[in-house]
Amino acid sequence: MGIWILNGLTVDVNNVQAKKHILIENDKIAQVVDAASGSTPQTEGHEVIDAAGKLVTPGFIDMHVHLREPGFEHKENIATGTRSAARGGFTTIACMPNTRPVIDTVDTVNYILDKAATEGVIRVIPYGTITKNQLGRELTDFAALKEAGVIGYTDDGVGVQSAQMMKDAMALAASMDMPIIAHCEDDTLVVGAPVSEGSFAKKHGLKGIPNESEAIHVGRDILLSEATGVHYHVCHVSTEQSVRLIRHAKQFGIKVTAEVCPHHLVLSDEDIPGLDANWKMNPPLRTPRDVQAVIEGLEDGTIDIIVTDHAPHSEEEKAKGMMLAPFGILGFETAFSLLYTKFVLTGQWTLGFLVDRMTQKPADVFGLPYGTLEVGRAADITIVDLETEREVLKDEIVSRSKNTPFIGWKLQGWPVVTIASGKVVWS
Repeated sequence: MGIWILNGLTVDVNNVQAKKHILIENDKIAQVVDAASGSTPQTEGHEVIDAAGKLVTPGFIDMHVHLREPGFEHKENIATGTRSAARGGFTTIACMPNTRPVIDTVDTVNYILDKAATEGVIRVIPYGTITKNQLGRELTDFAALKEAGVIGYTDDGVGVQSAQMMKDAMALAASMDMPIIAHCEDDTLVVGAPVSEGSFAKKHGLKGIPNESEAIHVGRDILLSEATGVHYHVCHVSTEQSVRLIRHAKQFGIKVTAEVCPHHLVLSDEDIPGLDANWKMNPPLRTPRDVQAVIEGLEDGTIDIIVTDHAPHSEEEKAKGMMLAPFGILGFETAFSLLYTKFVLTGQWTLGFLVDRMTQKPADVFGLPYGTLEVGRAADITIVDLETEREVLKDEIVSRSKNTPFIGWKLQGWPVVTIASGKVVWS
């Protein structure tokens, strides 16, 4: 038995909107019918989902997430993390390797993939680390990790401090047509700092993380990417200087792509209400000038895609305060509604722009066969209620952790049905 999704509103990158009927059979999109023709499909023997008045999009793709398993299951695991992602409308997610053990061996890759297949509800693609144990001293076995199924290499959570090590990694990855994904941070500039160098740090007498800590590595790695020809992807861009460097690199044809998180698009350090560690993340919230720069970078194509950097931590860990609590906030369950409310409802972005940066564009950047509603493609579909406004409530969060600064915010545009590989995984 297949599924007919009837009367759904679709939108393309040019913001052309149309009403469609979509048939799912097995795990593929079998038909896409123009509903404006007035013909009603024969739905006998099929499940029917009436999507009248709702947006129907390809399933969202998130290329930067932390599922915490193995090693940190008190924060999140593959089962809870994929359900949280499904609630947010995501059907494909790429998990970062800073687990324990880190994802630096074939055995750990297999563990992730097996767990995702048996306990997860959506597609999980792992990254492998650049260096063994993320220590920056010795490259992992790139060929074996690629064969096992990783999508690229990153020491996310830790910047690769040695330029020679990064150049060696890029050269090897380029020879295998694989990307290097970089958490850009010069450790010598960030020791002991919990927030960015700005008004909040000054007000509370805290050491600040300067913008240069990120931008120095971005600039270094762009030059190394040019030298090696690797596809270099910059994680969670947050500073005006990084945007400027990436824009310049793209003008020269260097193979660099970049991502930005919702929280860096909607919040600055001036929004932090107090010493609540649910506002502590890495990169930290920057100045309003940086926020404007990353918005402009996304809008003009300097930054390619939107990711969540979903980073769950337990309430006990976050209760340790700004200095001692770990960096990171949740992202899955508020990403679309946050950006729809902030940018689409205000008229700054079109709906098509937002959907593209969360679906087709990440698929294009990483060469994935997803992110589209074309016949024959994977039946990954998200249905969104664009009209309902709801408050973000702690008790309704599906993630195992609750560390988000957006509790209490009223947002509009909520995913109501998520279909992954032809199965309804959230409703």
